[in-house]
Amino acid sequence: MEKAYKNCQSCGLPMRHDELNGGTNADGTTSLQYCSLCYQDGRFTHPHMTMEEMKAWVKQRLQSFGFPGFIAGIFTRCIPKLQRWK
Repeated sequence: MEKAYKNCQSCGLPMRHDELNGGTNADGTTSLQYCSLCYQDGRFTHPHMTMEEMKAWVKQRLQSFGFPGFIAGIFTRCIPKLQRWK
C-alpha cells in the first residue's frame, strides 16, 4: 500500500492545495505520494526534469502567485529531500 504524504514527493506542493487531490496511478486510483501537476496515469508529467529544473519551476510558479523571490527560494530547499530525488 502506498504511503500517504502531506506534500508531493516531487515538487513539495502541499497535497491539500492540489486542485485534483493528487495525481493518478496507472490503475486510475489517486496517488498519495505525488500531486496532479507532477504525476498522471502512473507516470511523471515531466519524466526528464532534473531536480535543479524542478527547483526553478517551483520558484517561478510561487513567484507567479506573488511570493517574493527569496521566500520562493526558501520553499525549494526541501526538494532534494523528497522521495523522487533520493
